[in-house]
Amino acid sequence: MWQTADPAARHDGAVITRELSKEFDEKAIVDRVSMTVPRQTIFGFIGPSGCGKTTTVRLILGILRASSGDVEVLGMSPDEFTTEARRRIGYMPQEFVMYPDLTVWENLNFSASLYGVPLRRADRLRELLDLVELTGHERKQVRNISKGMRQRLSLAAALTHQPALIFLDEPTAGIDPVLRSKFWQHFQHLKDEGRTIFVTTQYMSEAVYCDYVAVMNEGRLLMVATPDQLRHRALGGDVIIVKPDHLPDQWQLAELRRTDFVRNEQVDIRHDLSLQMVVNDANTALPATISWLEERGFAIEAATEHTPPFDDVFVQLLEQETAGLNEHQAADPEPAPQSR
Repeated sequence: MWQTADPAARHDGAVITRELSKEFDEKAIVDRVSMTVPRQTIFGFIGPSGCGKTTTVRLILGILRASSGDVEVLGMSPDEFTTEARRRIGYMPQEFVMYPDLTVWENLNFSASLYGVPLRRADRLRELLDLVELTGHERKQVRNISKGMRQRLSLAAALTHQPALIFLDEPTAGIDPVLRSKFWQHFQHLKDEGRTIFVTTQYMSEAVYCDYVAVMNEGRLLMVATPDQLRHRALGGDVIIVKPDHLPDQWQLAELRRTDFVRNEQVDIRHDLSLQMVVNDANTALPATISWLEERGFAIEAATEHTPPFDDVFVQLLEQETAGLNEHQAADPEPAPQSR
C-alpha cells in the first residue's frame, strides 16, 4: 500500500487504525486497514459502493467489534468511550435512523437533547435547518418527507452539538449538485473552526474538497494521499497540453520524448493535434516545452497544465492496483493441489 500523510500528525491523529480487520462468514470485509486521520482536516474516505467504507466507520466508532487490529479515536479506544467523549463526536449514518412519527423539528430537537445541547437552542436548530434547506418544513412528519430531505435532516442532527470530530457517511448521496456544493463549503467552514471531518463518498470528484483522501477497494486501503498526490500517482507525474501551429515530425517527436522534463518518454498526440505530455513538474516543464518548440520554429497556439477529473484518476489507480495484484500472483502462484 502506498501512503502519504503529515508525519507530525501521526502521533496526534484524531483517528488512528492499526491492521483493522472485520470478517463476516470468514470473508474479509475490512482487510488490515492502517491509517492516521490528522486533526483539523477534511479526510475523504472514497471508494465504490460495497468496498467496506461504512463497515470501517462502524469499527472506528465501536458500533462493530473488530475481528483483529485496534483503533484510537481522540486518543482512546472506542471500548473506553465516556459520555463526555461521545459528545465530542458527531455521526451521520448512511441509513436513516430518526423517528418517522415525529416532525422535522421534533427529531432535530430530540437529537440535540441526546447530546446535551442546552435548552436555549432554538437559534442553533434554525441555523442548521437553514443550512440543509429544510426551513419551512419544520412541522412535517418525517414519514411524509422525501429521501433527500431525510438525508439533509440526518446531517443537521449530526451537527447539533458542534462536535470536534464528525463522521459523515455518504452525506451527499442523492443531493442535488448545488446543495452538495453548499455542504462542502460548510465542511470547510467546520474545518476552519478547528474540527475534523471524516467523510465517506462514492463520488470520486469530491476528492478535490479533501485535504487527504483514503482510497478503498474490496475492503483494502490502497493509499492515503493529498488530491494532487493521487493525480501524480495515477498518471505518473503532472500532465501538460501544448498545441503548436503544426505537429513535430517523427524525429523531433522522438527527441522531445527524450528530454529531461518528460517522464518515461510519455508524449502523445491528441485528437485536436495538440501534444499531451507527462512531466516531472508542470511549473518548470511548461515553459521548457514552449522554449524547446519555439527554438525549432514552432509557434505556440495554447499551453496549459491538464487536471484530469478524479473519476479518471480513480479508474487509473484501480487499474494499476489490479495489474500489480496480477503480477504478484504470477510471480508467486499458489501451489497446485496434489492428486491423491
